[in-house]
Amino acid sequence: MPKMIFILTDGTEKEVDAPVGLSVLEIAQKHEVDIEGACEGSLACSTCHVVVDGDYFDMLDEPSEDEEDMLDLAFGLEATSRLGCQIRMTEDLDGLKVKLPASTVNAQAS
Repeated sequence: MPKMIFILTDGTEKEVDAPVGLSVLEIAQKHEVDIEGACEGSLACSTCHVVVDGDYFDMLDEPSEDEEDMLDLAFGLEATSRLGCQIRMTEDLDGLKVKLPASTVNAQAS
């Protein structure tokens, strides 16, 4: 089974099993990683914002326009920022490393 690594807000790393087909948000929730996901993955908020390690960022599909709109609301946006609900685990992403931002903004789309 693929693995992924969450870099927590205190800088520690948590390696977890990452079943193929689950989103980063779902994997985080399954392993009690502190990602809010206020809209439950419906692409209506930015509370599952993560910063993807550069080695993996280019392996991801391009973000949709809706995802980019939500990312504009995210705290601490970086060049490799994505929404965890929009990244689906694949075998190719084994070892995926994402950093949790220091804070989140719960600005839901209406």
